[in-house]
Amino acid sequence: MSNLFLRTLRDDPSDAEVPSHRLLVRASYIRRAAPGGFSWLPLGWEVFRNVERIVREEMNAAGFQEVHFPALLPKEPYEATHRYHEYGDNLFRLTDRHGAEFLLAPTHEEMFTLTVKDLYSSYRDLPLVIYQIQTKFRDEARPRAGLLRTREFSMKDSYSFDLDQAGLDVAYQAHRNAYIKLFERMQLPFVIVAATSGAMGGSASEEFLAPLPVGEDTFVRCTSCDFAANVEAVHTPVPDAIPFDGLPASMVHNTPKTPTIAKLVDYVNGVGENGDASLRHPDRDWTAADTLKNVVVTLRHPDGTTEPLAVGLEGHREVDMKRLEAQVAPAEVAPFDEDDFKKYPALKKGYIGPGALGANKESGIRYLLDPRIVDGTQWITGADQYNQHVLHLTAGRDFTGDGVVEAAEILDGDVCPSCGSNVEIARGIEIGHIFQLGTKYATALELTVRDENDKPVTPTMGSYGVGVSRCLAAVAEATLDDNGLCWPREISPADFHIVSAGKEGTPHGPYAEELASSLEAAGLRVLLDDRPKTSPGVKFKDAELIGVPTIVVVGRGLNNEDDPTIEVKDRKTGEREDISTSVIVDHLIALAR
Repeated sequence: MSNLFLRTLRDDPSDAEVPSHRLLVRASYIRRAAPGGFSWLPLGWEVFRNVERIVREEMNAAGFQEVHFPALLPKEPYEATHRYHEYGDNLFRLTDRHGAEFLLAPTHEEMFTLTVKDLYSSYRDLPLVIYQIQTKFRDEARPRAGLLRTREFSMKDSYSFDLDQAGLDVAYQAHRNAYIKLFERMQLPFVIVAATSGAMGGSASEEFLAPLPVGEDTFVRCTSCDFAANVEAVHTPVPDAIPFDGLPASMVHNTPKTPTIAKLVDYVNGVGENGDASLRHPDRDWTAADTLKNVVVTLRHPDGTTEPLAVGLEGHREVDMKRLEAQVAPAEVAPFDEDDFKKYPALKKGYIGPGALGANKESGIRYLLDPRIVDGTQWITGADQYNQHVLHLTAGRDFTGDGVVEAAEILDGDVCPSCGSNVEIARGIEIGHIFQLGTKYATALELTVRDENDKPVTPTMGSYGVGVSRCLAAVAEATLDDNGLCWPREISPADFHIVSAGKEGTPHGPYAEELASSLEAAGLRVLLDDRPKTSPGVKFKDAELIGVPTIVVVGRGLNNEDDPTIEVKDRKTGEREDISTSVIVDHLIALAR
């Protein structure tokens, strides 16, 4: 460490939002180069290469072959698949000196497909799985959380090419199994959840999530069965319709100063400001779940056009923008602002009801309903006039939507779509994603092979990604503690962190160097803190911060003339043990194996 390019920090970086970001910078693993971009320092690059090695070894063990494509790509293939525009502002676009247009690859489906098209033409060439570990670029609007949300990141992406669905199923399962092995080797906790394919396209799709509170992904898991899904992929159980017979008629009531759900509920329960007691429910108090909230947003399409969209949902829920964007992709969702309201005078902010919404209504705004709003359900909702609401407005009798949309937030206690029990909400970091793409890219790029009868067949494809740099950050998040990082041995920058705690001129330094040499001769990796003018206290703190799994202290125990000892500390558990110098090398070798 006296020669290592390293400078640990006592204080947290001002821009660090999550613990992994804070500690990776403080421990001198990474440094910020630009918003969403980081430089790797020697310790960080060593850990990165270890994560990359595990991924590569498991891909190779599964029989997959590694290739490598450029990150700078021509735009034409992405135009053929329409993704040049569908990616919108997330795509880095540039023009060379000759006026040719290029992009920095966010992902490489097109290049893999074209390469197979260039080289393979017969059914005998398939099945095939090829992969790469490559830098990707996405122009994140708000890069954050260190390595978890960046503009430049490293990803392993592999692609399978098969003649039929049965072959694709085999490739999909092979990747699923390989991912389980590689995440277990990283000692990274994970759950496998059903997911959507988004801009990738395709059908079957699963995400591997590290269940950690700093994760940006929200997922749902059942408290009784094995159901688990990303919120975008959850299908709401649809309740049975209710007969209209005997239901009370809808009536408009004055409800002054009730632009929010909370104020409306208080008012109709007779407890709000001058609340009308005659509006109270005959059997119970009204709740927010009895209200119909109508939220208007703006959709921005890849071609630059925009349109308003209204979503009707239960009043105690919010619109989950991720769920909505998954439903309307490739369009992006933006707020409906004050200028937008001026363009649609039929919309009375805070009092919007179904009467003003719908493609055939005055506003002309498409109106999509939550699946729970089935025929016969009755609601309190806006009357499209300020200070007025409708009670007992009945779906299917008094209003209908233009369709259904899965856009409402999922709440703890909602019904499991698999078994009917309750679900719970958790957060996680997406570390892997596997897709069955089908023929989308092969068709767009005219990839075919000849079958046994010499007729053209379009191969079916799968796409499988692992976030290499994100896995590193996720492992850091999953294992760190109050003192610093705490790496699993296989991805740690070293097996042992030897701290020479003696003063200059004592035998501690030479013994520490001798011990390090013996361990290295046995094929083990050693980080030796031999800094001559650094106090033992600082060395100990740095050892905790850097997070090598075993800390070896050459300290006072070496002074014992009868039986000199070396302290061995487990970084994760904090357990310490004094080991005799006569067996220390064998002890440490056995520990690392």
